[in-house]
Amino acid sequence: MADTSNRAGLTITGQLNSDYDQILTAEACAFVTELVRQFRPRLTELLADRISRQQQFDNGALPDFLPQTATIRGSDWQIAPIPADLQDRRVEITGPVERKMIINALNADVKVFMADFEDSQAPSWAGVIEGQINLRDANLGSISYTDPQSGKHYALKDNPALLIARVRGLHLWEKHLLVDGAQVPGSLVDFALYFYHNWQTRLKNGSGVYYYLPKLQSYTEAKWWDDVFSFTEQKFKVATGTIRATVLIETLPAVFEMDEILYSLKDHIVALNCGRWDYIFSYIKTLNNHADRVLPDRQVVTMTKPFLNAYSRLLIKTCHKRGALAMGGMAAFIPAKDASENEKILARVTADKELEASNGHDGTWVAHPGLAATANGVFAKYLTGGKVNQLDVSREQDAEITAEQLLAPCEGERTEEGMRTNIRVALQYIAAWISGKGCVPIYGLMEDAATAEISRTSIWQWIKHGKSLSNGKLITKALFADFLEEEAKVVLQEVGSETWQSQNFDRAKQLLLDITTADELVEFLTLPAYQLLD
Repeated sequence: MADTSNRAGLTITGQLNSDYDQILTAEACAFVTELVRQFRPRLTELLADRISRQQQFDNGALPDFLPQTATIRGSDWQIAPIPADLQDRRVEITGPVERKMIINALNADVKVFMADFEDSQAPSWAGVIEGQINLRDANLGSISYTDPQSGKHYALKDNPALLIARVRGLHLWEKHLLVDGAQVPGSLVDFALYFYHNWQTRLKNGSGVYYYLPKLQSYTEAKWWDDVFSFTEQKFKVATGTIRATVLIETLPAVFEMDEILYSLKDHIVALNCGRWDYIFSYIKTLNNHADRVLPDRQVVTMTKPFLNAYSRLLIKTCHKRGALAMGGMAAFIPAKDASENEKILARVTADKELEASNGHDGTWVAHPGLAATANGVFAKYLTGGKVNQLDVSREQDAEITAEQLLAPCEGERTEEGMRTNIRVALQYIAAWISGKGCVPIYGLMEDAATAEISRTSIWQWIKHGKSLSNGKLITKALFADFLEEEAKVVLQEVGSETWQSQNFDRAKQLLLDITTADELVEFLTLPAYQLLD
């Protein structure tokens, strides 16, 4: 039943049941309310700062290193020492907070499982609260699952991977919870409920409460998080550094503030991560008005491109100078059943991870347990003689990486095939997302929100700047609308009419049309999509 009553200042409009009541206790709700009242006003200011900064970029300015924080970049300091259980992170797996997924991920041959409330999880009410139930049970070691179709039983093995929770981005709000009549930040909901229900269990197990923070755009946002962490540690009377964070560097403005982000969180941070898909999306979004920096097909924008390779090397150099780990990016491939096809996939994963490990990354991400052995094999070559990370790789000899390198235009074609693929991927992903699934296998890749964002923003930017495809066709709103009609028929053929009807493809198609042909760039597709999600 829906409960619109007030629990300790928190108004709940989502459905409730006895399981949900275990998460939304009066004490947990009081903690959420307290955090929201304390930190929502400043968050609102930070989000307004994002808008004014973007206006500067739209008016011709380019991101750059900040003159006012030069002393932080130029002085000698280190982050707090990294806890023992966070020092070896050579391979991490990511995925949504679904029960079966959590068990399979924790049992995989990896060091860390990033349990995701963000890009690989559509934040339906059930997804948000059941995710918290699942993580509580995972931390207790009692999580199990029986598949209703097959009857197969899933349970945790001994020595599961270390669990780190990723909260929602600062721009996402939770419409099912209100404090003082206004929606609350989704990030604070995920943070607070996870901390409240797990801190005692984790401390008892000799660990801390660990988070991934996505989509930060500035060190002032990092400072906001640091204040949230310090407030929480003081409230629950636990040691400073009980809460530890890994920050994803996945926005273009943030790459110019990595030292400052580490400094702002220095008692709580352990690592930065190359969130490369979101980074590409942010490059498009931040520079959307710059006609000379329009990206080619998504398929050719790989880590070998100069602007992305510079970003990876600068992240490693910055982290290791400050005693923080430098995590590599995602291998989104799904192993293929065909042996020769799978061989090609594993060769591509190996090459990608080899580039990361040889650059000096301390670890990397995979989206599927079947890639873990390959990634482990690559990093094992670099982590010999008892080494657990590559903090000793300083990259001090590197030439200084400049703003020009980080902003360098990217060569490559815009093809009709690439554009049509983008359309099919975005359509399928949006349909899945508004049906409650955030992590979707599409054409051999595990897609999440970031890849759909690249797909639709690329096309939007091509239209805006009057770009042509390699076959000479001018990319216009009309051309996109025609291609969308044609590719929707292809997808209908692929998924069948029953799935098309049941999984919101018509609504997804309309949303994709609206946001890709809008005169102004829609900042995140998840914002209008969230209105279509229960």
